[in-house]
Amino acid sequence: MKFFWKYKLDHVIFWSITIAYYAYIKSSLLLKAGFHQYLLDVLVRNFMLACICYFNIYILFPRYFKRGRYAWYVSALLACLLLYTFVKNGHDRWVLGGLAGSAASQNLFSNSYFNFSNALFYLAFLLALELSKKWYQQQQLLQQMQVEKLQTELRYLKAQMNPHFLFNSINTIYFQIDRKNREARESVEKFSELLRYQLYECNEDRIPIEKEIEYLRSYVDLQRLRKHANYCIRFHAGDEVQQFCIAPLLLISFVENAFKHVSTYTDRINTIQVLLERQNGDFMFRVANSKDNDRLPPNDKGIGLKNVRRRLELLYANKYDLVVKNEETLFSVQLKLRLP
Repeated sequence: MKFFWKYKLDHVIFWSITIAYYAYIKSSLLLKAGFHQYLLDVLVRNFMLACICYFNIYILFPRYFKRGRYAWYVSALLACLLLYTFVKNGHDRWVLGGLAGSAASQNLFSNSYFNFSNALFYLAFLLALELSKKWYQQQQLLQQMQVEKLQTELRYLKAQMNPHFLFNSINTIYFQIDRKNREARESVEKFSELLRYQLYECNEDRIPIEKEIEYLRSYVDLQRLRKHANYCIRFHAGDEVQQFCIAPLLLISFVENAFKHVSTYTDRINTIQVLLERQNGDFMFRVANSKDNDRLPPNDKGIGLKNVRRRLELLYANKYDLVVKNEETLFSVQLKLRLP
């Protein structure tokens, strides 16, 4: 079915049948006007119909109807129908009247009514065909999202330990650590915050961006404790990044990937940058890390990034831009989400 729709085979079949049928019922023109005028009539009629049909589907309908500008849509659609009727009437009178010698049989009102209603039928049928296809694709997408969500929840439940036992254990370890060992206590505290977020605050389809930022910040702070002074780790979230929601745990894979594949230079600084900001109403997320030339480069088709791409397609279809660059000494990811 995807192959069928990808190459617009439903439209190809529709036009093949309708053109063949019109060519059959107009076959009398072969004797009256000749083959060239007969072929011209078939081509002109169907070309004009195709123009107004696809102009409606790809321009008028999304630009006016979907945005609630119904009066503009109806006016533009009516103008297209009248233009087609006027041009087709002139062509009919020229072919059937001047060339085929049957001008008396072409009543202006009946011919206009026929051409107008014929164009209206084509518009309605192709629009209905396109909308039914979109509806079916959306239903398939929703079903797939539900299946993947259930699978994710199942994997999560299988891997989940008893949270009360886990937090009690962490608290016990925390208080057993000597107060002078500040780094160890901070590590346990950051780990506890990460775990609390994953267990309790990621159960919704959308969460406030402020919570996601705090989760990323805790993860970066925890990783910073593991790195020595030869690493420059920068995390910046602009003050304007607030008051909107995002799918939970959508960004962490990019950050994890940066820490996993960061360079290990001993004679120069290794860098990791995580930037979150808003530009023209869109959410911009950037992650970049230095990488070694003699190590295998990060693969943007790995399991983590592959799963993120899949989630983006399911949750933000046609509303995101993802650019992954694997350069000689730098690996970077830029994600733009178009917010409602």
